Amino acid sequence: MAITGLILIGFLLVHMYGNLKMFLGAEAFDHYAEWLKGDILYPLIPSGWFIWLFRAFMVAAILLHIYSAVNLWRRAVAANPSGYEAKKKLAQTYSARTMRWGGVILAGLLIFHLAQFTVKATLINGPSTATPYDMVIGEFSVWWMVVLYALWLVTVCMHVRHGLWSAFATLGANTSAKARVVLNGCAWAIALLLYIGFMIMPVAVLFGWIS
Repeated sequence: MAITGLILIGFLLVHMYGNLKMFLGAEAFDHYAEWLKGDILYPLIPSGWFIWLFRAFMVAAILLHIYSAVNLWRRAVAANPSGYEAKKKLAQTYSARTMRWGGVILAGLLIFHLAQFTVKATLINGPSTATPYDMVIGEFSVWWMVVLYALWLVTVCMHVRHGLWSAFATLGANTSAKARVVLNGCAWAIALLLYIGFMIMPVAVLFGWIS
């Protein structure tokens, strides 16, 4: 659970960096999008293979993360005594209490997001033949899509904040009160960085700063 979670957070940071290339203009962003599908690691691997190997790796990480979540939930249910009249919740933060439902919401909107920008089956504003740059402009020119994206990212970043803290604690970094403060600060910093980094581009498109 911890290792796959950190892999997914690493992917989010790289994906955020890629999205910011929208500010460099159509040529730079479209070149980046084509480069991802083309000659990465060529000639070590055949041209076009990297993106499929990477997708398979990420799907495996997501499935292992979900499997771990379900397995841990089952163990928690089995270990939770059912005969007591009162139960005390040990997790105090809202992120911790809603981690499982947040994961379900996150997964559902992730499927829509992939269908929209990768499969191009749920585009709401523009043809599927548009360039990557024009496709992003078209989708985020719709105000309610930006609002939906913003709400989804709240769920993502809440999940990341608690997940980053939990992952490093699981891997042995929670060794003292000072370490807990540092871990919590890092978790908040990464979550806020992701939210701002992912939202700045759609907002810029919506207000015409990128066109």
